[in-house]
Amino acid sequence: MLTIAGLASNRGRNLRHVADREPGGATLGVVLANDADAPVLDAAAERGIPTEVVEREAGDAREAHERRVLDALSGYDADLVCLDGYMRVLTNEFLDAAPTTLNVHPSLLPAFPGLDAHDQVLDAGVRVTGCTVHIVDETVDGGPILTQEPVPVREGDTAATLKERVLREAEFAAYPRAIRWFAEDRVEIEHDEDGRPVGVSVAGDDHGGTAVDERGDGGTTSGPDDGEGAFPARRFVSVDRESALRYGENPHQAAALYADGTHEGPSVVGATELNPAARALSYNNYNDADAALGLVREFEEPAAVVVKHTNPAGCATADTLTEAYADALATDPMSAYGGIVALNRECDADTAARVADSFKEVVVAPGYTEAGLAALRDRESLRVLAAGSLDGPTDRLAEKLLVGGRLLQERDRQRFVPEDLEVVTEREPTDEQVGTMCFAWQVAKHVKSNAIVLADGTETVGIGMGQVSRVDAVRLATMKADEHAEGKDTAGAVMASDAFFPFPDGVEAAADAGVEAVVQPGGSNNDDDVIAAADEHGLAMAFTGRRCFRHD
Repeated sequence: MLTIAGLASNRGRNLRHVADREPGGATLGVVLANDADAPVLDAAAERGIPTEVVEREAGDAREAHERRVLDALSGYDADLVCLDGYMRVLTNEFLDAAPTTLNVHPSLLPAFPGLDAHDQVLDAGVRVTGCTVHIVDETVDGGPILTQEPVPVREGDTAATLKERVLREAEFAAYPRAIRWFAEDRVEIEHDEDGRPVGVSVAGDDHGGTAVDERGDGGTTSGPDDGEGAFPARRFVSVDRESALRYGENPHQAAALYADGTHEGPSVVGATELNPAARALSYNNYNDADAALGLVREFEEPAAVVVKHTNPAGCATADTLTEAYADALATDPMSAYGGIVALNRECDADTAARVADSFKEVVVAPGYTEAGLAALRDRESLRVLAAGSLDGPTDRLAEKLLVGGRLLQERDRQRFVPEDLEVVTEREPTDEQVGTMCFAWQVAKHVKSNAIVLADGTETVGIGMGQVSRVDAVRLATMKADEHAEGKDTAGAVMASDAFFPFPDGVEAAADAGVEAVVQPGGSNNDDDVIAAADEHGLAMAFTGRRCFRHD
């Protein structure tokens, strides 16, 4: 366990934060102040941390004072010394005798050293500042840099507001990180022939770079066996506020849109709004339109999707875009009311007329014919987005914010062709059913789990989403098909399930509804019972070997 000796002259808020966090299991073994009135002493005592006071007496030479500091620390067996607003420049004699000593400076060194770093930042007009954790040498704010953390400078910032934000947003992140690296024995310090630190490296740290091939389809594709190789030790993301939104998911929530200016592929954020009469997109519009665009890009054939609350209400491919939209809409026209439409071809007049025939919030497509755009503009409330070519790259990684952190994962790019499926039942699926299995699977990837997709050919028949029971998702999908679909039913349909069936009841419910073929990942302890149920009801079943959960 790493033991820290902290040196401070005032409040020592970084040391208090480190004591509370114990990064990497490191503990603050002692806090020493050179001022008996330093508030850090009371804060340490409240935490049960031993304290020492070594004031510099009148006429006391630096070296003599430092020897008394070293004597005071000698009984604590510290592995690391951490300075926090310690208002003394340390001599080589101290640094040679003490353990490795760190300091945090409130700017991105080597820029803006000294006591007035925040004033220097504001006077220089830079838009990014931050903090630097470095190995202490005999220079002021010198020594090898261990880690840095950026913080944007906001309009209207003062030295006081910047000081507080740099402390909380940068120093409180960077200092514990550096200590954790020492606790994990990952730091290697290079010394010159006189024993002075001249360089530092950290095992496993890529100094904040982004993951390999984060955007696009090239480069290395990692999988579950790649460990942490595809993900950086630190990740910097820079986005600019594009616009303030009317509100968030609900009217009592404020919201704003931020744009990634480096993204080169199609997106709803970068799409052009072509209906000037319509109101700006809302938070929910952006969220739903992004989900719709992600699904429609799965298909090479003319495709259309209608999305409601980020779930597809219907999806289809066909020989023409108009047919694809009609088939997608017919899955659940009631739920499509007020929904989002996404198309993967230029929107022509016939398709536009069908889209405009009932209330929709947004339509997004690569582009529009003049007649198609005119038909859509007749609906003044309809947002019309031109996303450009859908052939461009998408972000390779998907991110979810948590309270206190973030989750990062690769996007689900799996795509199956008939040869990938393993038939596990006595009945073999027909070639058409196998094609429908592949189509339904691509749709299921975009349905909130637990997800069930019923399909006929390359159009959805019924969709069951977001259920906590898989058999309930089957029942919901069949109910949707029976009660909401127009010109469709479950007889002869193919069912896709985003994860395995834990019991035979889901397959039995599907068979009762007239489903004739099932595609699912397999892998349940009860696979044999599920297969037996399929055989008993004369269903064909194939395994993918992979699931496609979507929990957001």
